[in-house]
Amino acid sequence: MKYLAIVMTLALMAFMPAAKNSIHQFKVESIDGGSIDFSKFKGKKVLVVNTASACGYTYQYEGLEKLYNQYKNKLVIVGFPANNFGGQEPGSNAEIKQFCSGKYNVTFPMAAKVSVKGGDMSPVFKWLTQKTENGVLDANIGWNFNKFLLDENGQLIQHFASRVEPTDEAITKYLK
Repeated sequence: MKYLAIVMTLALMAFMPAAKNSIHQFKVESIDGGSIDFSKFKGKKVLVVNTASACGYTYQYEGLEKLYNQYKNKLVIVGFPANNFGGQEPGSNAEIKQFCSGKYNVTFPMAAKVSVKGGDMSPVFKWLTQKTENGVLDANIGWNFNKFLLDENGQLIQHFASRVEPTDEAITKYLK
């Protein structure tokens, strides 16, 4: 009888949705060829942003750097350059890194250039944008500088569209 209960439990579990992993499961290439291991950010909130160097929202690098410096003890920002919208990030990783550090003094981690939409979408962005993956929400990345805020356990809290400034209360209320 005990054996039957175990078999029935296992059979039921096969039809239950799998437990959702966290962003801490991901390791990505950094813009300088090293790696960014999200598991090292446990205990801090994480803000993931798809970026571009020639976008009307590129000025948001300044706000992202300000936010990063203000909340560095409890927040990590990770920028992901992407060329999915209007060809606004055509450069190489080296060119993007030079632009970010030279023009905006970016010190937060930057990933290597990825795709944030379509068939070649980065696994991180697949997880961030699909409720079946993240367990929280579906999000459509309509342009550059979308922001995804994750809690200290790597669980998705909220998605913010491009027009939401990095220092907007909609974001900072989670950091206070």
